[in-house]
Amino acid sequence: MTTDATWQSVRDRCEVLDHDEVLVTPNDERVFVVERIEDDRVTVEFLDGGSRDLRRDQFDVLADSVDDEGLDLDSLPPGVGPYVTVLSLAPQYAVEGAGAGAGTLRRADATDSDPDDVPIESPFVRSRWDVRRPPEEVHDDALLVADFLERHDVTALEELPAEELVDVYVLLSDVQWGADDLRRDVGRDLLDHVGPDGRLHGQYGTVSRTRRERRTLKDEDVVLEVLDEAGVPREWVLGVDEDKLDVVLATSEIGEAEVYDVHEQYYVQKTGVESDAKRSRLQGLKDRLAALEDEEAAELHEEIDALEDRIDDVLATG
Repeated sequence: MTTDATWQSVRDRCEVLDHDEVLVTPNDERVFVVERIEDDRVTVEFLDGGSRDLRRDQFDVLADSVDDEGLDLDSLPPGVGPYVTVLSLAPQYAVEGAGAGAGTLRRADATDSDPDDVPIESPFVRSRWDVRRPPEEVHDDALLVADFLERHDVTALEELPAEELVDVYVLLSDVQWGADDLRRDVGRDLLDHVGPDGRLHGQYGTVSRTRRERRTLKDEDVVLEVLDEAGVPREWVLGVDEDKLDVVLATSEIGEAEVYDVHEQYYVQKTGVESDAKRSRLQGLKDRLAALEDEEAAELHEEIDALEDRIDDVLATG
């Protein structure tokens, strides 16, 4: 069972978690935060909804199950995950082998060090930035785009330094990808709300149920049999297969230019994202809001409102 010292360590570690830190359960990585700490329980709140009391007596049961071989975290019973995560914060326990799987929870080797001096090494502690869900990522990227548009005149792109063109290109690319994925998810849900040939109106526009067909060619033997039965000569539909032609080019002396008209086109491609820089800029916006009071806070709120309006404009163009 958990000793008084271990239980106190669990509570102390929950107290010192940074505001930017969240916890995840093993395997399914459900994200939660510590909401309240009491003498006999730790109350946690899941970011996807709901809260739960983690009671000390259940920690005792978990501690008793951690034998000399440890507790395999890849096959935990339902509901045990949050207990494992919180217990792993205590210096008296350690998780080994996390990475290939959830790992194994073991009792840590005894040391002469003060437990309070041992840093938190649980693999189930994450930053809020790292566990953002797709809608949050779209929001953050769009906010950065709007912030950039507020600070730069993009009607004269030729006057912007190359580095700033890189920044806005990467941000726009991130917004496009994230917004497209989110738009498809929303579209699938909207089908349940829009009846056949129906239209649905919202504050910002209208959508309608639309039908389109996607054709996939049947097996070649089936197609040729149908053509034969209809008296259509096969050579009317047979042509050069590019995939097979490329194999021939790779295994013969025929040059590409002999069978292809090749046209070069140059374009820019995003090959990297400076996530830390994005995070720092967003944190800067949040810090400015937190530092200002009264009239200054009201002015910044107006600025944020203006940024949100620009976000709507940016997303609308996508």
